[in-house]
Amino acid sequence: MPASESFRIPKNRSHVPVARQRVRKVLADWGITDELADAVTLLANELVTNAVTHCRVSHARIGVELSLTNGELTLEVADPDRDRLPRPHDSTPEEEGGRGLALVAALADTWGCRQGPYTKCVWARFDVKGAQTHAPATS
Repeated sequence: MPASESFRIPKNRSHVPVARQRVRKVLADWGITDELADAVTLLANELVTNAVTHCRVSHARIGVELSLTNGELTLEVADPDRDRLPRPHDSTPEEEGGRGLALVAALADTWGCRQGPYTKCVWARFDVKGAQTHAPATS
């Protein structure tokens, strides 16, 4: 059965840990643990941090969505700065940042970005066919 979970946080660095914790909890509820959960949580942290850092829309809210369908887990992070698509670049050893998208490319099976009418979304997909998962309990 497909499962999905979404939430939004204010565009503020202090809310990045909240997003990371929510992602970790959703994954645990779906039975996704170990290295896969670590990778998805790390990439959620990177993508949310990028959105918080680079979105130029005042008082924006950052959207996070996780979906689990047919053995594939998708993480999406959206913000309302639709015209500023992320571009990977080679960071020098002296630079403190700029490696987030390289990390996304290394850990996700596929990733990309898309523009909507009012937002942009950066997404990462993971194959979970071999991972042990379960559908969330319905209430």
